[in-house]
Amino acid sequence: MKQEVEEQKEVVRREVFGAAYDSSKQLKLIDAIQRLGLSYHFEREIDEALQKMYDTYQDHVHDGYLYNVALCFRLLRQHGYNISSDVFEKFKDESGKFKESFVGDISGMLAFYEASHLRLHGEDILEEALVFTTTHLMSVASEKTDRLSEQIRHALKRPLRKSLERLQARLYISIYQDDASHNKALLQLAKLDFNILQSLHKEELAEILRWWKELNFANKLPYIRDRMVELYVWILGVYFEPQYLLGRKILTKVIAMASVIDDTYDSYGTFEELQLFTEAVER
Repeated sequence: MKQEVEEQKEVVRREVFGAAYDSSKQLKLIDAIQRLGLSYHFEREIDEALQKMYDTYQDHVHDGYLYNVALCFRLLRQHGYNISSDVFEKFKDESGKFKESFVGDISGMLAFYEASHLRLHGEDILEEALVFTTTHLMSVASEKTDRLSEQIRHALKRPLRKSLERLQARLYISIYQDDASHNKALLQLAKLDFNILQSLHKEELAEILRWWKELNFANKLPYIRDRMVELYVWILGVYFEPQYLLGRKILTKVIAMASVIDDTYDSYGTFEELQLFTEAVER
């Protein structure tokens, strides 16, 4: 499987980053790579592609398509580029409100909704965009039951900016394979990579659980919560890539020890006992 991953990575590199430059198509593919949890394989290529897009940013913002402008804005801003939200002013009418003609552009509205979650303090136009897109997307989601409506409902509940990348990747694999324009090599790579990482994470968790059972806290300290899977998922939300294997193990164990102390304070010790305990810890 690992060998096949390497082969598919080369195919994706050629088809996404080595092909003739089509900015709108490349934007969509980079977005798919990130949603599928594959960006750690192509960090250099994505950085170079986004730098090129930033250098020619004015060409993109003159594009009349809400989807392209919103997607370009989100990708560049989440990668640290200083992009002004004024680019969305052109989508307003004479009265200063967003044009109702965009309501029927569901893909554009969804991209605009996701972009609005990268707003900075004082960016009123993105605050307005969040209200505008949320209102109309809720209406669409309540009227239909197709795959796009399912994607909208998920986005309204948990936008990309507030999602765990691994959970988002699993969901998006199902969505992406139903997209008639999906890249076959990219989809195959996503499935292989997800399964390999899933196996790796299960092995890590099994090792951590063995460590936890050997400590025998269930008998020594029966009042503490057994929450090792939960704590591991916390860390998985921060570092899921295979190269951070050691970091995940260490941080999960550190938080587990902190959880033992937390439960000692909350569920076990008397006030007098905890005063002595606190003094001992501070020493």
